[in-house]
Amino acid sequence: MKSARATSIKPRSSRRKEAGLSTGTDSYAWIGSLLQAGDSFYPTGSYAHSFGLEGLTQEGVVRDHATLEKFLFLSALPALRRTDLPLAAHAWRALEAPDWDRIGEISVLSSALKTAREARAAAANIGRQRAELAAVLHGHPLAREYLRRATAADWPFSPPVSAALEGRVLGAPLPAVLAGVYYATVASLLAAAMKLLRLGQNGCQTLLTAAMRQSAADIAAATATPFDEIGWFNPWLDIAAARHETADGRLFIS
Repeated sequence: MKSARATSIKPRSSRRKEAGLSTGTDSYAWIGSLLQAGDSFYPTGSYAHSFGLEGLTQEGVVRDHATLEKFLFLSALPALRRTDLPLAAHAWRALEAPDWDRIGEISVLSSALKTAREARAAAANIGRQRAELAAVLHGHPLAREYLRRATAADWPFSPPVSAALEGRVLGAPLPAVLAGVYYATVASLLAAAMKLLRLGQNGCQTLLTAAMRQSAADIAAATATPFDEIGWFNPWLDIAAARHETADGRLFIS
């Protein structure tokens, strides 16, 4: 009885592999590089974008800590959970083989979900920068092949796809890649808010902490999202982003 039970338990290395975790002695070597990729110091150009937040402040919709909190939890985080996180999850899985047709499909969908032209251009620029950095800094053949195919097929560059590419290049597991996307997105948004509103660092850190408390649930939901259910539409944000493009004065590109 004991022997039969023992043989039904998979080795730890197999369980770790199925979860997307490394099994060698360098199983955590990716942590530092993943933190580097999500840092504001990393030259992706994201610091120059507010991703529609400046447009909302110009409209007076987001004007203080309370309205910023509402925007974060009713708009930004649901969009993250239903678009960028599942896109990155599907791209991470597709890059294992790799399935290049699937990567192209994900790239096109990622761009199409950005309805405002300014938002699409911002995403394409950031996605390209991240992919090029993955190839230049790490010299990985997967990153070089992705750039070659994306250029040849004219795929729209996508931040979620590039984040998944970084994860594969670094050997990072899927939950860590998505956690990196989650943190970097929220932190970048709140950093922009500090430049647009009368907010202190403590106020922004309070919102960041509250957002990160629900990150595990959001990541789990995104990981289980089928490809044909990816999507989120918020006309409130899209209209503000479109108006921002023709604003008389702008602090951010988007």
